[in-house]
Amino acid sequence: MSSPKYKRILLKLSGEVLMGDQQFGIDPAFVAELAQEVKAAKDNGLEICLVIGGGNIFRGMAGAAQGMDRAQADYMGMLATVMNALAMQNALEQLGVQTRVQSAVQMDQVCEPVIRRRAERHLEKGRVVIFAAGVGAPYFTTDSGAALRAAEMRCDALFKGTSVDGVYDSDPKLNSAAKRFETVSYDKVLANNLRVMDASAVALCRDNGIPIVVFSIREKGNLARVLAGEGIQTVVKEEA
Repeated sequence: MSSPKYKRILLKLSGEVLMGDQQFGIDPAFVAELAQEVKAAKDNGLEICLVIGGGNIFRGMAGAAQGMDRAQADYMGMLATVMNALAMQNALEQLGVQTRVQSAVQMDQVCEPVIRRRAERHLEKGRVVIFAAGVGAPYFTTDSGAALRAAEMRCDALFKGTSVDGVYDSDPKLNSAAKRFETVSYDKVLANNLRVMDASAVALCRDNGIPIVVFSIREKGNLARVLAGEGIQTVVKEEA
């Protein structure tokens, strides 16, 4: 694998990815495979921050749609992201990768609070830092949390690993003729509502000049290929 062009990245994973082939929860075998991918990237010299969604356990928007108080549902979703972060920490540390979990909702018995300078020190020491609980407030998604942490930690790029291999002009699951973009501008994503990430996350990345790389994490070895500039991906960035 060729050397990556990035030094520090934030990897955002959807919670659904941790389900593997299950319908719900965490598949330890698949989480172990993801941890191998993260370890390979770290061994190639990258400093890595991670943010993982909570949709495999509880999604705040879905709870609100079923009549729950939106703020209460979002707090439950934040706790789900902490569970996923601890599962990924366990998988990484079983591979010998030192890892720290920092939560935006304070819970000292299980993880650290989010402290930017401490997180930077962890990265400098070669540790992977997993940011959990989004931004620590309701009405914001984990996409917004990922964009915020990427800006805070001065990451060179935000990599979004999903079940889809890039950004399309329409839903490829519904439209077989959907066209995938190689590159697309932040403004086009926002204007056309392309649903890469929520609008506030895209705007935050745009305002801080952080490219968003969208790729499929379900394909084994794909993270390494994408980091090397190979593999199928879409890069969201400023227009040339």
